[in-house]
Amino acid sequence: MPHVIVKLFTGRSEEQKARISELVARAIMEGAGSDEASVSVGIEEVEPSRWTEAVYGPDIQGRQDTLYRMPGYGPLAGTPLSRR
Repeated sequence: MPHVIVKLFTGRSEEQKARISELVARAIMEGAGSDEASVSVGIEEVEPSRWTEAVYGPDIQGRQDTLYRMPGYGPLAGTPLSRR
């Protein structure tokens, strides 16, 4: 039962968010072998001025052990993943 939360800057249209959710769901179905009925995708919009405090700090810096892809920006840019 994969559930994915996509956090992104505010300003995307409803059509863009629907397309993002469809593409993410397809990737999960293909990558995890999940069927369509078991995949859900949520989208959380974050004001750019709040990104560091709301996302980068707690979800990226604070949870590096859960990341499978490091960001190409900020203090962790270029940091190799230690568990692989």
